[in-house]
Amino acid sequence: MKMKISKKLAAEINDQINKEFFSEYYYLSMAAYLESENLPGFANFFVVQAQEEHFHAMKLYQYMNERGTKVELAAIEKPKGDFKSILEVFELALEHEMYVSGRINKLMDIAITDNDHASRGFLQWFVDEQVEEEASMEDYVNRLTRVGDHSYGILMLDKELAGRVFTPPVAEK
Repeated sequence: MKMKISKKLAAEINDQINKEFFSEYYYLSMAAYLESENLPGFANFFVVQAQEEHFHAMKLYQYMNERGTKVELAAIEKPKGDFKSILEVFELALEHEMYVSGRINKLMDIAITDNDHASRGFLQWFVDEQVEEEASMEDYVNRLTRVGDHSYGILMLDKELAGRVFTPPVAEK
């Protein structure tokens, strides 16, 4: 018999699955905006970001199943679709990643309170991932701020971001 996680942690992980799927949807909305602005590299960055968020949701989904705990999916909120600028998109993405970090920390706090070592070990991957996510978004906010409205700098960043690809971590659970 599988050792289930606490009801409180299960409810919060189910909510986090929803938040990760929302993140995927939100980043696709950002990609759609950037594509409409004829910035395919920036759009690609957020398509890849959306793929990562889907991976995160499924990682949580699989963990719940491995622990013998029922996954309960909820409706996904409609994301913002209109943006003022590329910089605003990245500022909102950074703000969103900081929100997600808070959510992951909350999950970890519950696992610690529950003395659930398996969940703590599992969630540590997400804690580490969020450090990378925030650093990446902050880097692009800083770079875009420096570039300002200079089209050459925007086009250079667009070309750079066109090369980003999603590579799922190997043998991670």
